[in-house]
Amino acid sequence: MPSSSQLSRRERQIMDIVYELSEASAKDIEAHLPNPPGYSAIRATMNKLETKGFLAHRERDLKYIYYPLIDHQQARESALQRLLKTFFEGSASQAMSTLLDLSKDNVSEKELDELNKLLEKAKREKEEKQRSKK
Repeated sequence: MPSSSQLSRRERQIMDIVYELSEASAKDIEAHLPNPPGYSAIRATMNKLETKGFLAHRERDLKYIYYPLIDHQQARESALQRLLKTFFEGSASQAMSTLLDLSKDNVSEKELDELNKLLEKAKREKEEKQRSKK
């Protein structure tokens, strides 16, 4: 399976847009890219992403419409792993702490309860795993 670590910054930007839109033409990408290169450069990059196994296309109204070949959840996990490794020394707790600090005024009680339940579940699963190793 292709890995997002194989992508350049521009290729990642294009993939982000394709995921956001579910499918996109080169014109759609051009409209959503910050400081877009020329149309032909976008088409060339999308063709490259197709060759690498990240995108496929179909024709619609004489246009190529590109769609992702990698499941959005897999791409999300890969991006988060890259983010953790790059900015948080692989530490999920450092990343969560930063996220909470940045959004503390916007996090609802319900979201905090959900996070607390997820943390408690992770802790239980880790304890069960450790007990089963003994």
